[in-house]
Amino acid sequence: MENVSNVDQLESIKSFQSTISKLENALSQMTEKGANTTLVKKRLKAVCIGLAMLENVWNQRPRHHTHEELAEARNVLTGLFPSIENIYAKSKAGSPQRTLLERRIKALELAVQAIDDLSNE
Repeated sequence: MENVSNVDQLESIKSFQSTISKLENALSQMTEKGANTTLVKKRLKAVCIGLAMLENVWNQRPRHHTHEELAEARNVLTGLFPSIENIYAKSKAGSPQRTLLERRIKALELAVQAIDDLSNE
């Protein structure tokens, strides 16, 4: 994996933690309403794996995921790019939302790269 500054590492980890929190809240609300939670559960698992991969690469934290789980997580994470990039394109330059989206895109790219690097070992 490319050299990533400590600031980018911290921002990427915070971005994943924030995304996990949002997905957990959405899952809780959807479960209460009896809505279909399959997609949210899939995304939550993928984002958790993405965070674990970054923490594995940068902080040498152990990871416990199979190649199948990593492949599924990679597919789900890359599937998030079009919608995030679409929202980014509509966001106002210099806005807090745009900054958040830039960090989220960077974090997702780094997680996918970490999964790819591991798969190529």
